Amino acid sequence: MAVPSYHVTTFGCQMNEHDSERMKGLLDTLGYAEVQSRSEADLILFNTCSIRESADSRFIAHLGEAKRLKLERPDRVVGVGGCWAQSVKHEVFERFPFVDVAFGPGQFHKLGEFLTADSITAQGYFEFEGFSGDLPAHREREFQAWLQVSQGCRCRCSYCIVPQTRGTEVSRDPDGLVAEAARFAADGVREVTLLGQNVNSYGRDLPRERRITFAQLLGRIDAIEGLARLRYTSPHPKDMREDVIRAHAELPSLCEHIHLPLQSGSSRILRAMRRTYDRQRYLDRVALIREHVPDCALSTDVIVGFPGETEADFEQTLEVVDEVGYDSAFTFIFSPRRGTEAAEFGEGVVPHRVKVARMERLVELVQRRATERSQRFVGRTLEVLVEGPSRTDPSRLRGRTRHNKVVNFSGLAAPGELVPVEIASATSQTLTGEESLLARAGGAPA
Repeated sequence: MAVPSYHVTTFGCQMNEHDSERMKGLLDTLGYAEVQSRSEADLILFNTCSIRESADSRFIAHLGEAKRLKLERPDRVVGVGGCWAQSVKHEVFERFPFVDVAFGPGQFHKLGEFLTADSITAQGYFEFEGFSGDLPAHREREFQAWLQVSQGCRCRCSYCIVPQTRGTEVSRDPDGLVAEAARFAADGVREVTLLGQNVNSYGRDLPRERRITFAQLLGRIDAIEGLARLRYTSPHPKDMREDVIRAHAELPSLCEHIHLPLQSGSSRILRAMRRTYDRQRYLDRVALIREHVPDCALSTDVIVGFPGETEADFEQTLEVVDEVGYDSAFTFIFSPRRGTEAAEFGEGVVPHRVKVARMERLVELVQRRATERSQRFVGRTLEVLVEGPSRTDPSRLRGRTRHNKVVNFSGLAAPGELVPVEIASATSQTLTGEESLLARAGGAPA
């Protein structure tokens, strides 16, 4: 009897990537085998995002191929999960009658119940339940792992649909998280990334007798023997407290990289976004980071063209970007999401051509400042976690520094190894160098 096969396509954030890994792990335990193309698959799955309209559009195009494949073989199963599915839960089967199963981001474990049922009829699963963290994960790389510390979000940013699609924030028990991280280390994982919609507000909803701070959680995981690197994403500036910043200077495994979403440099626009911090408070957090971790890499998110954004507001964003000097930035043109407060703003809509022009100016500044920041690495020997062959030159290797900078380099190391690399040149996005055999023999990376 042939082994049933599956293919998963993931859209969106790192949380979605982690959800897909657990979805694949569940399917592996059910006896399914992963294949590389949809045309080979008995089960076609999409894990969707609903943060930006562009992700919706790309997904709809992919769904059209699934419809064609379903017509060719009606016994194929097509499933749609994630935030987009949750956001259109009342109409998904009406709009896409070829879809067999749909489920929200908190319900993908129900996929197992659906696939093992006596008869398969179209079903949807969209209720918020407890975290399904005990599901196995099919990790993309055996030496890197995600660890979800919470699900959902208590914030009410006016442009964001996450609270509606993932529910309110629920933190996982700290003992369970530490135990899971210890299992990762025992399995040979070198780098763990903690995940949460607002990761640094972790623990505030836990019972008092079980409650610990995010900084304390970082300390407990750092103490696990064998874990070389610890990261987290995404934090909120309002919860970026001094104890978390100090942890970057004090905990050996915690990497010198912080993602600190700005969204706008205008306090007026931040207020309209309901971000709960202003321009000065954000810059105060940056100053504290620079004070305690001078070499820390900073990355950010910026939204261009939020309703009501004037030229003066945008200039304030450029001023903050220039002052901070980010190592990298994710930049987005605002698009309204159905079901959010910002989608109902009737006044101050920024014309698309203005958004595009502002985006071009922002990207030019981000790249220029990132290039300048990257030059501090030239001539240094940095520790690099090898991920595999370079995407641009298979004869070279690719990896990441503790600062989360991509490095393409010459060397003989294997994926999963931590090696010293002498950095010879730098651009806004990547570093280039050679593995340092001398440092590997006894010297320490800078």
